[in-house]
Amino acid sequence: MKLDSMYQEIILDHYRSPHNKGLREPFDAETHHINPTCGDEVTLRVSLAGGPNGLDGSAVVRDVSYDSMGCSISQASASVLTDLIIGKTVDDAMAVLGEFTALMHSKGQGEPDEDVLEDAVAFAGVSQYPARIKCALLAWMAWKDATAQSLEAKEESAS
Repeated sequence: MKLDSMYQEIILDHYRSPHNKGLREPFDAETHHINPTCGDEVTLRVSLAGGPNGLDGSAVVRDVSYDSMGCSISQASASVLTDLIIGKTVDDAMAVLGEFTALMHSKGQGEPDEDVLEDAVAFAGVSQYPARIKCALLAWMAWKDATAQSLEAKEESAS
């Protein structure tokens, strides 16, 4: 099986059987992002735990849930995101975000780290299509925003 074919299959598997889809409680923060180019949408919730007062990068991503509509790339990317970051510290999850963002901006020339990105390496081909990069990054940017809101709210409540 060709690598591109395998990657397409991973994306379709996550699209057909999304992981962690459906908004859950409890949650610390919720964001709603829209890709105005194509109309993809995601509402994403994040719940963090631990860390010294839950205020820094050692806090753990306890849960990420989402509801979304859009193309197979945006839907599959949200599913892969949740698999990759739930259970990681915020610092480690941000490192995964950095790897994925770098892959998406590689214009198909990047060498993804499969140990870090796991199924997200399937999106390597997407980076060759500028219009589709926003689709792949939609849930990731929503997660980053929700995490920042959660950390800020925890900091304010601790003061």
